[in-house]
This record gives sequence, C-alpha cells and structure tokens, in this order.
Amino acid sequence: MWLWEEQGGLLGPFSFLLLLLLLLTRSPFNAGLLTGSLYVLLRCFSFEPVPSARALQVLKPHGRISAIAHRGGCHDAPENTLAAIRLAAKNGATGVELDLEFTSDGIPILMHDNTVDRTTDGTGYLCDLTFEQIRTLNPAAKHRLRNDFPDEKIPTLREAVVECLTSNLTIFFDVKGHANLAAVALKKLYEEFPQLYNNSIVCSFLPEVIYKMRQADQNIVTALTHRPWSLSYTGDGKPRYDSLWKHSMLMLMDILLDWSMHNILWYLCGISAFLMQKNFVSPAYLNKWSAKGIQVVAWTVNTLDEKSYYESHLVSSYITDSLVEDCDPQF
Repeated sequence: MWLWEEQGGLLGPFSFLLLLLLLLTRSPFNAGLLTGSLYVLLRCFSFEPVPSARALQVLKPHGRISAIAHRGGCHDAPENTLAAIRLAAKNGATGVELDLEFTSDGIPILMHDNTVDRTTDGTGYLCDLTFEQIRTLNPAAKHRLRNDFPDEKIPTLREAVVECLTSNLTIFFDVKGHANLAAVALKKLYEEFPQLYNNSIVCSFLPEVIYKMRQADQNIVTALTHRPWSLSYTGDGKPRYDSLWKHSMLMLMDILLDWSMHNILWYLCGISAFLMQKNFVSPAYLNKWSAKGIQVVAWTVNTLDEKSYYESHLVSSYITDSLVEDCDPQF
C-alpha cells in the first residue's frame, strides 16, 4: 500500500499531526519524535486490506453496481427476517444488509435495535431475553404489511446465512456491538461456509468491531460505516441533547471521529469499503477513496431518481430500503 502519494496516503494526516504537536510542545524535536512514534505504531498494528480483486468480487460482483436491500429490504417486508431476504432476491437485489445482535444466552440473531419494542409484539432489552423467549416474538407485528407475513420468526444468524447463500445474495453483516462475541460468531460461520469469503463483508460504525474482526481473520472483507455528526444529531437531523454544553461537546467529538475515520482508522483496520450516508457522497468523495483503493457504498438511497444517479452518474453501489418503490428512510 502506498503511504505517501498525494491523494491516497498518510502524508496529509501526519503533516497535520506534526503541526499540531509543534504548536502544543513548541519543540521541533519532541513534535517530530511523537509524530514518528505514532507513525511506527500505526504501521506495526495496522492490517493490510484483502486483495482488491476479491473485495470487488464482493462489492461489485461481475463488475456491476450492487443494489443492497437494507435490513433485507425493510420497506418491502419485516426487517431482518427470512421473508425479507427471499423477497429481496425476488425483487432483484444483489445482496442484503443484515444486523447482528445477541440474546442474553449468547445466540447470534438478526436484530437492529438493542430492544425488541420497535419491531415486535414484545418488550424488553435483548440482553435480558433468552433465545427461547425471542423466538416467541413476531418480527412482523409492527410492519405496514404485517398481515402478509403471519408466521415469521426472528432468525438466527446461521439461518439467515443459509437463506442468503440459497438465494445467491451478497451479505453485508452490520455488527451493532459486542466486538468479541461477533468476531467469534462470524469466524465460525466463515469456517462452516467458506464461500462467504467471496460474497460477504463485515461492516460496523464501531472501529473496534472491524479491528477485532481483522484480528480474528485477515481474509474477511471489511468496511467502516459512517454518518458525520452521528454523535450530536439523530438520523433525522434532530439534536440528541437540549443542553448546549452537551451538544457542543458531542459536536467536537463528531469532528474528531470524522477526522479519525477518514485519516487514520481506515488504514489501521485495513478496510476495503466505506459505507457513507448518502448526503455526504459526491464525485469528489468517491475519487478521494478510489485513490486509496477503497470502494464507497452509500446509504440509504430510496428514490428512483437517486438510484438512477448512483447507477448512471456516480457508478457506485448503494443500500436501499425498497427494491420496488420510493420510500422514506429508516433510521
């Protein structure tokens, strides 16, 4: 991997760090020593990305743009269910994005939230519910088309993988947390189903998750997911806190996180793709990551006009809530 090329390397970030440390230490020697030490640490503990040809096999199979069904296509069917996976395949999706969570007894299941309240007829935190209890809940209970899916159950991760492989769908595993548990569970699945190495990717908002995954198996394709200002604002643009000082602190943390994601963490984790909220994707942004050998996948692209723009103008894969009609985004 080239480190110092004008667009794709680490020259910019480390030049910035050097200047910052010069201002803080007022000593060229100390600033240079600290910058050099940080560079050596990054080199020692970073992972090389998987070969680009194999990453492209996952992200753009057969050289074509991918339309990925978000949570299995949560507008068209109850999210994170086997029915959603089947319908996504029927509607022409290239792949599905599925959310990984765990029950109180450590069973990996498909679930976006850390509670069951929003999507099922139950209530409570996942960490307080066993798999046996989870299995009694109806994941279609609050979906707009719930009457069309009367017999759905919350699936295990393995059940979902089998369904995806049967339907020849690429899988985007979105890991919500539990880095160690997730790394073990996913590594076990990759060992059981080796074809996953060529048709799946592990992604997360949490760099720790991706780093643990690369530690567990460096052959797995990975991606970081990001939405600028995610700490200070909700997905629909509302401030998370009314308190001015809390909001200001979170905005500062957002700036640091965004800089770290774009300048250091991508390299540390050795990712192959960056999953970015659609409002921040542009031709210049795609070119920036392309210079680093990184693919960009936008989310959530939900109108026909947007999809046409991504397919014909940006030539970039995208994640969508629906394969059949325009819809509002799910956060």
